[in-house]
Amino acid sequence: MPHQRPFKQVDVFTARPYYGNALAVVLDASGMSDDAMQRFAAWTNLAETTFLLPPTPEAAAAGADYQVRIFTTAYEMPFAGHPTLGSCHAWLEHGGTPKDPARIVQQCKVGLVAIRPEGRRLAFAAPPLARSAIAPELLPALLAALGLQAEQLVANQRLVNGPQFFGLLVDSADTVLSLKPDSAAIRAVLAQGGCSGVGIAAIEQESGSHGLIKRSNREARAFGGSAAAASPDNAQPSVEVRMFVSDLAVSEDPITGSFNASLAQWLIADGHAPSSYVAAQGTCIGREGRVHIYQDASGQVWVGGDSVTCINGQVLL
Repeated sequence: MPHQRPFKQVDVFTARPYYGNALAVVLDASGMSDDAMQRFAAWTNLAETTFLLPPTPEAAAAGADYQVRIFTTAYEMPFAGHPTLGSCHAWLEHGGTPKDPARIVQQCKVGLVAIRPEGRRLAFAAPPLARSAIAPELLPALLAALGLQAEQLVANQRLVNGPQFFGLLVDSADTVLSLKPDSAAIRAVLAQGGCSGVGIAAIEQESGSHGLIKRSNREARAFGGSAAAASPDNAQPSVEVRMFVSDLAVSEDPITGSFNASLAQWLIADGHAPSSYVAAQGTCIGREGRVHIYQDASGQVWVGGDSVTCINGQVLL
C-alpha cells in the first residue's frame, strides 16, 4: 500500500530559488518498485526525480553513505550532475550524517561518486570520461540542426560519463546565446548518434587571448589555489553553456551537471580552459545557473554549485 514519504523539491546550481534546475527528491524510497519510481518521475514532469535508499552492503563496505536512483520522465539514468548535488543537499538537510564529514560518498548506477563540501556549496568528483571526435558523417547535420556555420566551430567531442553527449566548442558567447536550433532535426541527429543531448559552449575572450585563463590564474594565485577559493562567491562566469536534449518535457535543459563535468575534463585536458572557472547555463530560458569547476593537484575535476530547498513535505507513494 502507498504511504507518506518525506519529500523535497530542490533548485540546483543556484542560490536564488527558481533560477536553477529543479529536482524532486523522495528521501525514503524503501520498498518502491522500479515501475512506481518511473511513474512518479513521469508525473513530476521534471527533468529528473531521485529516490534515496540505503547503500547496498557492498557499496557501504566501500564507503557509500547512501544510494540514489535517478529517473527522467522516460527512463533511469546511470549518473547525472544536478541530481547528485541536489540529492546530497536534501539528504544532509534531512539529517543524513556522512561517515567522513569532509567526503560524502554516493552510490548510483555508474558506481561510487565522491562529493565534498566547499563552503556553502557541494561539489562532486567528475566520473571517468570516455571521449572521441564526433563521427564526420554526423557533424554537418548536427551543425545544420543548430544553425551553426563550420567556421564558428573551434573543437568537437563525443563525451560519455554515463550519459552520452555531443560537445561543441564555438567561437564566442554571442554564438552560443543567439542559437535558434531546429528541435526536430536535433532529435534526429541525436537518435542517429545514440546521444541524449548536444551541449554548446564558448570561452570568453579578452584582447585576443583567453580572458578566462588570465582571470582564473590570477584568482588561484591570490587565494592559494584551494578548491573553494579558486571559485569565490563573487566569481563571474567565463564560459557560456547551452544544452539541447531530445527526451525531456522541454528541449533545452536549464543546467546540466553531467555535461559540464565532461566538458571541463575535455577543455582542461586539451588546453582550451584553465584548471578553474565558472560556467553560466540557462541564460536564454530565464535561469541563472552557475557551475563552479576546479581541477585539484591530482588531476581530479570537481563540479560544484549551490542548492536551495523550495518545497518541504510528504508524498504519497
